[in-house]
Amino acid sequence: MTARWVVDVVSPERDLNITWQPISLLKKNQPAEDSDYYEPVARTHKYLRVMESLRAADGDDAVLPLYWEYGRRIHHDGERVFDPADALAAIGVDTAHAAAMEDESWDAEIDKRMGEGLALSGDDVGTPLIAFEDDNGEKVALFGPVITRVPPKEQALRLWDGFVAMATVPGFWEVKRTRTESPEFGDRP
Repeated sequence: MTARWVVDVVSPERDLNITWQPISLLKKNQPAEDSDYYEPVARTHKYLRVMESLRAADGDDAVLPLYWEYGRRIHHDGERVFDPADALAAIGVDTAHAAAMEDESWDAEIDKRMGEGLALSGDDVGTPLIAFEDDNGEKVALFGPVITRVPPKEQALRLWDGFVAMATVPGFWEVKRTRTESPEFGDRP
């Protein structure tokens, strides 16, 4: 939902240039292989390999369409397990990138990109993680915001402006409350 908020509402109104970066919950959280959590994050880590293969071939702009397609399949269609070749075909790019799913050589690029974000925010965070340059040209990052739906335009922009304000105040660390509702994914994008 945070990605839809940024892409659909904030980016056009705040003239953002977005570069999508991977965060692997497999690498970050290192769950035990016998845990129920391991298999889903191991699979999504492999989907990130495909994404990095596509980025290497077609550049940063190629990432968002694949990210959206992954989101449609996982969140709208309830399809947690799928062949990434089908997702690549759905967005009209070379399905040969699907081979990256089993290619561990892509892990170094995932680690590097994820590490850059975590170096800004610290390791005690999850996803989403948003990083940007402040008014002084310094990179800053915060975890969140975690939202369950895209707010109406004016609220969405206030949320962005508040997020930027918090991220740029020295000494600010965290805001949190207990989530009491599930995400409302809306129409399939």
